[in-house]
Amino acid sequence: MQEIYEDRIAAEDEDAEESSDSYSELVWQRFSRSKAAIVGGLMVVMLLVLAIFPEFFAPYDLYQTALGDSYTPPTQIRFFDVDGNFKLRPFVYKQELEIDPVTYQARPKIDTESPFHVRFFVRSWEYKLFGLIETDFHLFGLETDEVRLHLLGTDRFGRDLWGRICLAGRVSLSLSILAAMIAIVVGSSLGVISGYYGGGIDNVIQRFVEVVMSFPELPLWMALAAVIPTTWSGEQKFLVMAFIFPFLRWAVLAREVRGKVLSLRETDFILAAKEQGAGDFRIIFKHLYPNVLSHVIVILTLMIPDIILAEAFLSFLGIGINEPLTSWGFLMKSAQSLETLGQNTWILTPVIFIVVAVLGLNFLGDGLRDAADPYSNL
Repeated sequence: MQEIYEDRIAAEDEDAEESSDSYSELVWQRFSRSKAAIVGGLMVVMLLVLAIFPEFFAPYDLYQTALGDSYTPPTQIRFFDVDGNFKLRPFVYKQELEIDPVTYQARPKIDTESPFHVRFFVRSWEYKLFGLIETDFHLFGLETDEVRLHLLGTDRFGRDLWGRICLAGRVSLSLSILAAMIAIVVGSSLGVISGYYGGGIDNVIQRFVEVVMSFPELPLWMALAAVIPTTWSGEQKFLVMAFIFPFLRWAVLAREVRGKVLSLRETDFILAAKEQGAGDFRIIFKHLYPNVLSHVIVILTLMIPDIILAEAFLSFLGIGINEPLTSWGFLMKSAQSLETLGQNTWILTPVIFIVVAVLGLNFLGDGLRDAADPYSNL
């Protein structure tokens, strides 16, 4: 009997300790148990760091053209020389393009006489960090300007593709995150209000939702591309896209949130809050909105990659982002030519970053969805 009593006491102490954990601690414990969510979070963080500091990761000026280096293939970083000897410091060989006398295609010619070592944390071309701080500090570079180091090759203007992809990530990610946040705020708020009040308010909001959902997206974008003046800057087109994307996507979320609120507004805790004199604002944002938050998080993490893909598609067609701004989709425009695509396959490299962003956000969203409701499977 004494052993049973001690086991019961220990179990009660353990339950008390678990119940004393705050909501944020329970969310983190649930999230940290998901390996896929951790991997997805790391993928997203990696892309965000590259997008925030593209100049630091780029060995050459992001905007300077060098037509002599047009469509230069990726530089191979080596650890073994031609004799098979291992070297601790990575190095590259000088390579030049020569024309094949048979196919008339450019092919790299590698000079293996002298290696050029890759250096880290070097000083090179100047730029402004965050547009304010002047610096010339970069992650890597070569010890000489005689040889060029292009991790992912160059584009048709001879610009380093690795640096351009990092810069394009800044536009693609910022546009998708901004547009998704606007759509989430508008859609979830109207959905909660529509489901909570019902009646005439619900009828008006839902009819407007149906009108918005009836818009065909691609013809609308093509019409806007014809209407937008060609004199508009890239920043102006960025802002237009940042508001058009939410306009086309908030309606679905509003409809889904409304359905969840309809099932929650007659539950005991909502009725108890009304009996205690809680106002509509408190009930909506203190009781109802937190209960649909897990669904909103899932939609957010699915909407961001959806907007990334949509922007890439539109920019690929030439009706999205254009110079002087650049995005992952805009970089893909060079792949429209089958001749260029067949000879310079590294032009497709932005696709890898799009895939990483979409997968990372989906993995992260699944983990956040489960973690937002830590009591579901306890």
